[in-house]
Amino acid sequence: MDMIDHQKGEQTPLLSNRFLIIATSIICLLALASMAISIAGKLYGDQLSLAGHSESTRDVVVTIGRDRLRLTENTMRFESQRHSGLHEQIDLYLSWPSMSGFTRETRTLFESNPSPSLIFLQISQSTMSRDMSGRLDPIYRQLLQETERPGPAGLTGHSFKPRSGYDGESLYTAENGEFGSYAVRCLIETEASQSSGGDCQRDIHVGQDLTVLYRFPRSRLPDWKALETAIRSYVENRTVAASADPAL
Repeated sequence: MDMIDHQKGEQTPLLSNRFLIIATSIICLLALASMAISIAGKLYGDQLSLAGHSESTRDVVVTIGRDRLRLTENTMRFESQRHSGLHEQIDLYLSWPSMSGFTRETRTLFESNPSPSLIFLQISQSTMSRDMSGRLDPIYRQLLQETERPGPAGLTGHSFKPRSGYDGESLYTAENGEFGSYAVRCLIETEASQSSGGDCQRDIHVGQDLTVLYRFPRSRLPDWKALETAIRSYVENRTVAASADPAL
């Protein structure tokens, strides 16, 4: 494999040491690049497969007005909100009845449209002195038709007057519940069939100065008592005292 230099009478290698070093270096660089691409592709693929969801249960401590809450990242709908600090509002989604966030095992619940097992919460600082129950007598009753109808699980159904501003919605009420009067607005059934699963909505005051607007499927209306209790407890149990967390 060697050439004979007839002029010098010496043998010279076909491949110089310098060439071998350069070739070996290139091969190593290509191997490293291939490995990096493979790792990056896996990470990107994992992120892509989550489709905007997060399966992390990392604590996120948020401050909204005078209230602080400790939440987990996988319960927060939007990536832009998944950080500790000041927020104007936080949007959550929870599977019912477990009241838990996104996991790979439950992803079908979070990606179904509409989803019969998702509860949506929007938590913000209160801007009104009355929640939906508090608005029942001074506002809603003035906008209701006189006829009533029985609703699920002890609720009474009401229809809004035409041009009341609540076209396509019904109001369901109950008196003397665990938390006083109850009121929830729901899309009428023909409208609900085209919805994304948040057919009914209700807002409540929780904590020092929070409004929790929660939405749920009309099919869950018979669970209204359990929903009210679970949502109040969920938010109240995640309230953080300022002195309890050094990061605050």
